[in-house]
Amino acid sequence: MDGTLVDSEPTWLESEIELMARYNFAWTVENQAHCLGGPLARVGEYMNDLASRPESATFFVNALVDLMVSKMSTRATLMAGASQILAFTREIGTDIAMVSASPRVLVDAVLQAIYPVTFELTISSDDVQFPKPDPESYIKAAEHFGVNPERCLILEDSKTGVNAAVASGARVIAIPHLVPIEENEQVKVFSSLTEINERVLRKLYSDWFD
Repeated sequence: MDGTLVDSEPTWLESEIELMARYNFAWTVENQAHCLGGPLARVGEYMNDLASRPESATFFVNALVDLMVSKMSTRATLMAGASQILAFTREIGTDIAMVSASPRVLVDAVLQAIYPVTFELTISSDDVQFPKPDPESYIKAAEHFGVNPERCLILEDSKTGVNAAVASGARVIAIPHLVPIEENEQVKVFSSLTEINERVLRKLYSDWFD
């Protein structure tokens, strides 16, 4: 969801800066990069440590999520190129799941903002026992559709998400924007969703279209 489907990373940065300013800490892009992909419990610990532990990790997580829900419920927008990929996927009759490391309240806020864009399945961090980089969320999505994860294609923007996707056994397209991701046989890297179209997908995954 964040940074892959919706252009939310600038809003995360804005919210993180706003929250940490309350504790006289100047949050930077480097701090954001450290947190990219979650899980939020780790982000909360990191924030609490940088603020000299005035509260608790849970406090920072809840405060950050509250800020994000307020902002994203009205300003969430799709990343450039996302609509085209979703449309092509619909045309060929493939189910789509949105799998996020964000909590359900934030996922629902985003879904409200981007409606009528919908998904057959959405999974939040509240819907799994082990968040990314554990592959549970992606394996759960594949099981929901009754398919082997190896027959799934996952789009991710963070190392944490890519690690979860790779561990599930799926094929992966990475669109990194803060932290570099290395390409390999299982992971293909693009600089933007706008570079990914029907021709590219048919070439990369020709065995699925035979």
